[in-house]
Amino acid sequence: MDILIRIIQTILALSVLIFVHELGHFMWAKIFKIRVEKFYLFFDVKGKAIAKWNWGGTEFGIGLLPFGGYCKISGMVDESMEFDKLGSEAKPWEFRAHPAWQRMLVIAGGVINNFIFAVLCYIGIMAIWGNSYIDNRSSSIYVNDLAYEMGFRNGDKILRFDDYEPKDFSMLQADLARRDVSKAVVLRGSDTLDIYVDQSMIGKVLNSPLMFDLAVPFVVDSVAADSPNSKAGLLKGDKIIAFDGKSVEYVQDSRPVLAELKDSSIEASVVRGRDTLSIAVKVDTVGRIGVYMELPEVQRVQKYNLISAVPAGFKLAGETVKGYVQDLKLLVRPETEAYKSVGSFIAIGQIFPTTWNWYAFINILALLSIMLAVMNLLPIPALDGGHLVFILYEMITGRKPSDKFLAVVQTIGMLLIFALMFLALGNDLGRIF
Repeated sequence: MDILIRIIQTILALSVLIFVHELGHFMWAKIFKIRVEKFYLFFDVKGKAIAKWNWGGTEFGIGLLPFGGYCKISGMVDESMEFDKLGSEAKPWEFRAHPAWQRMLVIAGGVINNFIFAVLCYIGIMAIWGNSYIDNRSSSIYVNDLAYEMGFRNGDKILRFDDYEPKDFSMLQADLARRDVSKAVVLRGSDTLDIYVDQSMIGKVLNSPLMFDLAVPFVVDSVAADSPNSKAGLLKGDKIIAFDGKSVEYVQDSRPVLAELKDSSIEASVVRGRDTLSIAVKVDTVGRIGVYMELPEVQRVQKYNLISAVPAGFKLAGETVKGYVQDLKLLVRPETEAYKSVGSFIAIGQIFPTTWNWYAFINILALLSIMLAVMNLLPIPALDGGHLVFILYEMITGRKPSDKFLAVVQTIGMLLIFALMFLALGNDLGRIF
């Protein structure tokens, strides 16, 4: 069921974003009276589709392959690779017969729509849920092996990356990778320490899940009514520091310890006020003692009304664009090995939660919309950015590239895109197996 919910969310999200993108091309083409031959959600196979109909001279349809979609504009060199009509004289309703500024708006329409859609999503999130984040200033880290190797320790508070003071705890790992950090300043106990960052390890940072988890002390909030320890004597506020003499400073420490001690009776060392007590507890067959932990008060929510949500939505969209552009810069630096983190629709599916959550879905939808927009702006033939480069060249020089030249570079661009798709799919399959 978990996998099914993720699959549904992935297909729905990609369908919405592709529709929004292609609608941008369609709208501007119609404004300039350029004929749109086809508008499809998903891909038809040899003309066969789940449904199709004609309206206003355009064939609309829902294809058989449930990924992607397309808008076939008459007289345009595009991913359809149908070049047979380009040798004839341009017709008034064709894309190639219109002035450069109009063609530019038709090409940019998809990207513009994706940016607008992302901003609207973020405005809605701010107005309904507000800006929710984990306050880094009051949070401590629990490190994985890579973070430990770099010099970080459990319980550290990260104060600064160079001159930047992180606000959102969940973005620490991304900030470390994106900002070319040379020095991290941390608070360890009562001491302030400098940790110098080896830039050659940034590739590992990009591919190391959960470098900085939230360190949660093992403090009891309550004992479950059906817990085997409901009458053991554990009270709210008790801090468990060891099981059978094995230290468990944080909840994360307790998991492997309790897994080893499952289905047994053990002694828990408990700090209560100024006293340290020894309390007998039972561990069930899966390594749990049946208590709820007291979570640190680090969650922060900034609320907005409908009016104030508008600038907040624009600001969040801008920050997301900036962050994604920084990710792409890492991608073109081979020494970071960022290419190993590129993922396909499988990776996209894995970022959705296993239960339906409107906040998470809309948040991911906005992020993917920005990613789609920025990716399409890359100056690669076959992407919108590639088309825009040639139109800008024409507007600056007054010389229009020939249709034959555009057909050749379109073919090269499609090969590059297919290579990127194979890389992404290969990375996903490698992570799975």
